[in-house]
Amino acid sequence: YFVKYTIFAKDYQSTGYVYLIDKSGAIRERNFLRQRIILGRPSDGIAYKDLVLFTHPTQVKGLGVLTWSYINPDKDQDQWLWLPSLKKIRKTSTAESDDSFMGSEFTVEEITTRRFEDETYQYLREEKFKGFTSEFNKKTYHQDTDCFLIEAKPKRSPWYYSKRIVWIDKNTGGDIYHEIYDPKGGLFKTIFKNYEIKNVNGRAYATQTYLEVKNLRSGYKTVIDMRDIKFDQGLPEDEFTEAVLSRSRW
Repeated sequence: YFVKYTIFAKDYQSTGYVYLIDKSGAIRERNFLRQRIILGRPSDGIAYKDLVLFTHPTQVKGLGVLTWSYINPDKDQDQWLWLPSLKKIRKTSTAESDDSFMGSEFTVEEITTRRFEDETYQYLREEKFKGFTSEFNKKTYHQDTDCFLIEAKPKRSPWYYSKRIVWIDKNTGGDIYHEIYDPKGGLFKTIFKNYEIKNVNGRAYATQTYLEVKNLRSGYKTVIDMRDIKFDQGLPEDEFTEAVLSRSRW
């Protein structure tokens, strides 16, 4: 929870720069603002509220996704999608979690809806991560990082993957690398996530700063570069409602 929901922060805000890269190397860019308010409130069971608003380019500007997540692991998340072109809010379901997230190689589940309770886990071993060299910016990350190696299997069956092999950074708890296998057991996708410790008013928060996913079948990649990361800004809870979602500031 420390990593995935930033549970020890009051709130979180960042700007994401998304690069959609096809097998020829052609790039399309999208930008979004992400905000999250951490509640952990027993009275109504809400763990956190999360908002993603796209700001660029014109064809997706104003599109927004609002997610409410609950403390009770048996209660599904609520998620709403604002479609500015139709001036309509659509409530989404967990059945759509394997859809592409905004045309990227990430699924909706991988970006917004997967919970720890959605999978079972098996500890495999400890090992040093060999490092990840980005095909996009050519940087090498997490070389020789001490990791736990975990096998994660979805409880839902059938599902778009049969298992994930995940490298967990011992220092931050961050899931820095994923090998994702299809229902027949073939490796079809890899995901890398860079985690950094942000120190805010004497508190240390582990946060994702760079993500890169590659579809091994199509050769398509998606990169997300998180910038302008801020914690504990005093975001008001009334900004995380359907009404505000439909009054897009963009």
